[in-house]
Amino acid sequence: MHKPMLLFSLTLFVWGGYSGTAHPANTTQVPPAQTAPDNTGQNVRDRGGVTRTPGDQGENKADLTMTQRIRKALMADKSLSTAAKNIKIITVNGLVTLRGPVKTPQERENILAKAQEVAGMDKVDNQLEIKGH
Repeated sequence: MHKPMLLFSLTLFVWGGYSGTAHPANTTQVPPAQTAPDNTGQNVRDRGGVTRTPGDQGENKADLTMTQRIRKALMADKSLSTAAKNIKIITVNGLVTLRGPVKTPQERENILAKAQEVAGMDKVDNQLEIKGH
C-alpha cells in the first residue's frame, strides 16, 4: 500500500517541476542582433574606377615585392593594432596606395612612414581613414 502512494507522490513531484516554463537559471540570454556594417558608400566609390582596389594590384615582380616589404614592416610593428595591420596595400607600377581603417592618427602616420621608407616619399597615396572620424 505504501509503494503505490510513494510512486504517485514522486510522480507528482517530478511533474510539478515541469510546468512548461523554463527556470530563470536555465535560460540562455541571446544578445540583440547586431547591425551589419554599411559599406554601401565605399562600395559605390570603389566601383567607379577612380579608387584603387586590391584587384588592381600589379602582377609584376617589383610591385609584388614592394607590397610584400611594406606588409612585413607593418606586421613587425608591435605598436600597430590588428586593424592597422590589415589595411589594403596596392602597388601598381611602383605607386603604392594605402586604404582602410586605422584606430588613431598616430597609426596612420606610422604606416605612411613605413610605406614611404620602402617605396619613396612621393610614391605613396595615403587613403587611410581613422575609424570613427
